[in-house]
Amino acid sequence: MPNAPESSLVGEEYEVEVGPVAHGGHCIARTAEGRVLFVRHTLPGERVVARVTEGDEGSRFLRADAVRILEPSKDRIDAPCRFAGPGRCGGCDWQHAKPGAQRRLKAEVIEEQLRRLAGLTPEEAGWDGTVVPAEGDKLPAGDVPQWRTRVQYAIDPGGRVGLRRHRSHEVEPVDHCMIAAQGVTELGIEKRQWPGMATVEAIAATGSQDRQVILTPKPGARLPLVELDRPVSVLRVHEKDGSIHRVHGRPFVRERADDRTYRVGNGGFWQVHPKAADTLVRAVMQGLLPRKGDTALDLYCGVGLFAGALADRVGEKGAVLGIESGKRAVQDARHNLEGFPRVRIEQGKVESALPRTGITEVDLVVLDPPRAGAGKQTVHHLSTLGARRIAYVACDPAALARDLAYFREAGYRPRTLRAFDLFPMTHHVECVAILEPAAKGS
Repeated sequence: MPNAPESSLVGEEYEVEVGPVAHGGHCIARTAEGRVLFVRHTLPGERVVARVTEGDEGSRFLRADAVRILEPSKDRIDAPCRFAGPGRCGGCDWQHAKPGAQRRLKAEVIEEQLRRLAGLTPEEAGWDGTVVPAEGDKLPAGDVPQWRTRVQYAIDPGGRVGLRRHRSHEVEPVDHCMIAAQGVTELGIEKRQWPGMATVEAIAATGSQDRQVILTPKPGARLPLVELDRPVSVLRVHEKDGSIHRVHGRPFVRERADDRTYRVGNGGFWQVHPKAADTLVRAVMQGLLPRKGDTALDLYCGVGLFAGALADRVGEKGAVLGIESGKRAVQDARHNLEGFPRVRIEQGKVESALPRTGITEVDLVVLDPPRAGAGKQTVHHLSTLGARRIAYVACDPAALARDLAYFREAGYRPRTLRAFDLFPMTHHVECVAILEPAAKGS
């Protein structure tokens, strides 16, 4: 590791009183000199010794780890995972917090983002202030739900399996990831060496026995002979252009949600928690209340999860248009929804493809944008289509809050907001906001 510059504060330790949680899996503290610290591995109200991990004399804030807990919170537990902690695996943020406390922390983050970025109180957002666990995830403190159906393992120079350390390319070797779904663990990837590989991604489909491994070799490396503990398809990431090629087995997995089977090819996007797809479809449909004959948009539609749910409910006289930028995802969506003649899937970025459709009126909209959000341009375009209701599915509360502010400018207000803990042990949280036109004068 190169020597830190003379002004670097990395390694310096401060005894601090920990303040509120902040978005990103850390809490805010201040040193006696007034320096702002973003501290991981702590909880609000604790007194800790924080060791700086990033920052120098000129930094607006410093990043730090709590390396000694002087006065623990009542919500603190011993981390169940032996690979968690300062300087260790960066995959989880809240291993040291009771499950209920994790959800309260996430709720505090959502509330803070709504107030600061959208100018909304929880009541104005139609939210009861809670983050609810996925079905079956309400476990005692110390028990860890095995929810992660897709795990990308990093491989160290010696071929050992591991996970990345926080904000680092360094690999923390592991022999078992506690949050990995049983179907991932059963593959036995953590039990063997992977010389020449940069990453090994494991996928265990929900609702089928499909298992898939995606290998990313280092430049010039040969693929290993893959002999795992379960039948598995193997794909390879091409080192030159990043394209994915089938080595053997199916190039896709079959996922199950809303009583339908969806093909997801080449490691394409699907919700990681096994209960997530059904949970989100249920929340979106309960919020939209589709009617027979409705016309609907599914934006950032992926392989067609919400488009399929909408098509089922609007019936033969209704129509659904999905827009998705990924070529393979569009192919899968068209395959998955070929039984619905009134469903059309267009390829392109939403901000450019939506205006090209020529659509001027629609009854319902679902949008599930990437982490950066939909943005002002897309939100303002949607506001001109006269939708009765809009469902916004968000994996980032900051992006959701920014876009809710744009919707507010454009004449839409949140009717309800629900938050789901679909990423236990991490700082991530999924929200579903249902919007409707604001009453005139409101």
